[in-house]
Amino acid sequence: MRASVDLPRTFRRVGTAAAALLVATVLTSCNPTVPGTDCPMFPATSHWHADVRALPVRANSSNLVAAVGAHAGLKADFGSGLWDGGPIGIPYVVVPAGQAPVEVTFDYDDESDPGPYPVPADAPIEGGPDADGDRHILIVDRGTCRLHELYDAHPQADGSWHAGSGATWDLRSNALRPAGWTSADAAGLPILPGLVRYDEVASGTVDHAIRITVPTSRRAYLWPARHQAGSTSDANAPAMGERFRLKASVDPAAYPAQVRPIVVALQTYGAVVADNGSAWFMSGVPDERWDNDALQALRTIEGSDFEAVDASGLRISADSGEAHQP
Repeated sequence: MRASVDLPRTFRRVGTAAAALLVATVLTSCNPTVPGTDCPMFPATSHWHADVRALPVRANSSNLVAAVGAHAGLKADFGSGLWDGGPIGIPYVVVPAGQAPVEVTFDYDDESDPGPYPVPADAPIEGGPDADGDRHILIVDRGTCRLHELYDAHPQADGSWHAGSGATWDLRSNALRPAGWTSADAAGLPILPGLVRYDEVASGTVDHAIRITVPTSRRAYLWPARHQAGSTSDANAPAMGERFRLKASVDPAAYPAQVRPIVVALQTYGAVVADNGSAWFMSGVPDERWDNDALQALRTIEGSDFEAVDASGLRISADSGEAHQP
């Protein structure tokens, strides 16, 4: 944290020893499961759960950060209450074994996993039922431990759904999408494992990398991403799958308790570029228990507090999300 920032009185500094303890707690209490199920939130060996603190900084890190916004503040794109009439964040739903599947048609059917998908009639939609944004739907089937995700999903009069794209994953597997394929996300990655959830910060541990958006990306993707959505060939613009790490100089103990685990996770697991959007916007699940004032405190973290790291050393296979673990 920069000394020039005036911290709210709710902030408390307890020193680097406490910060180190926070990180150690994250690494020793990792239990990546989907709440309400026995399903893993992808295997513990997944890149989502890989420690990136020792990864080397990219030679053009400062340029990549500048391309996103060196002085733009970190933003929690989730919270409590409503924004434009809808919940703030990307919701998900767990459905029981035997949930009736429904037909889904796609705009990008050549890169979408065919249906049917177990979409309940009242599936929560990002932004609410009347939203005109990305309209993601995320579904975990408790019985099969499969994750189903839809982009731009709209219910049809006959009970089916139409979406821009869709993808499904076995939550027990590290398999990636086919190279070049999108998903419900621009990077061809699953959305759910990169979301910040209230239950995990309440437990004191966020044990995974966090999904972020950037204003402009280049026409490339880096493992484990599988798809690009870029508008420039500039090598100093981040690619889909680019990994940013919050610098160790940022003191997690300087933040309200509710967001402290997020800061630690950004230092330990980093942030993964998954879509084009606003600068340094982190994705999370809406929840009425979020303290929006505490989330606002994250805005004092700026782009210059991040560094782009080379995550290629984590890769075991180009077609697998399994990562070397420390």
